[in-house]
Amino acid sequence: MILRAQGLKKVYGIGEARVCALDDVSLEVERGEFVAVVGTSGSGKSTLLHMLGGLDVPTSGCVEVDGQELGKMDGDGLAIFRRRNIGFVFQQYNLVPMLNVWENITLPVRLDGKKPQRSYAESIIQTLGLEAKLEYLPNALSGGQQQRVAIARALLPKPSVLLADEPTGNLDSRTSQDVLGLLKVTNRQFYQTIVMITHNEAIAQMADRILHLEDGRLVSW
Repeated sequence: MILRAQGLKKVYGIGEARVCALDDVSLEVERGEFVAVVGTSGSGKSTLLHMLGGLDVPTSGCVEVDGQELGKMDGDGLAIFRRRNIGFVFQQYNLVPMLNVWENITLPVRLDGKKPQRSYAESIIQTLGLEAKLEYLPNALSGGQQQRVAIARALLPKPSVLLADEPTGNLDSRTSQDVLGLLKVTNRQFYQTIVMITHNEAIAQMADRILHLEDGRLVSW
């Protein structure tokens, strides 16, 4: 078991402004599994992903990644653990505009004071078709190419789990299918555990397992 959430609850506001974004959500993900969480806007998908990735703190409940409970870490410890063990792919790409493709891909590893494993980096770059783009700045790339760079950056530290938040939200349908296909390839080729949230049932069909979230609760497995 690489990822476990138990009794996650997240409440915002108080009194009449109180909103329960997550309500007693529990799930487990096996190593190497590709799981999609499907739900409409406001169902709690992004909140759940932020809890699983240690980007936000649950009101109650706990999250374990590779046997480590996130809630027991201090701020610095959690930041280091997250950088080494949790990869993120967002629909906004979040690339550093003044760094080229190679520098963006290797940034998390370099921030950790390490040198990227060249052979592994090259295998990711080849798989994602970025060999000819390594010297390009992000603004010279298409949306699909930028998302490929974001995926490569997330994969390079060999994270325990890759969390993808609507990774095709800013892409056209053809490019979306290409990016989803690449996620599936990385899942199989690198045995990468992936949890992806989406509002699109068709996109979710790419995953090994689909979970449905409604009004902050898992309604089917």
